[in-house]
Amino acid sequence: MANLKVELVKSLNGRHEKHIATANSMGLRKIGDTSVQPDNDQTRGKIAKIGYLLQVTEEK
Repeated sequence: MANLKVELVKSLNGRHEKHIATANSMGLRKIGDTSVQPDNDQTRGKIAKIGYLLQVTEEK
């Protein structure tokens, strides 16, 4: 199964509480934080919600 490398590239300051909670659930707390997430529907939904804050690359 493929993985996705997710990096927080924009600040969480002033964002909606649910967007901050979504980023925190992915292990992203401050700009430059990265995490590797499984490529599944749950992760895709999180990325769709806060994609404007993230940079996503596919990892093999």
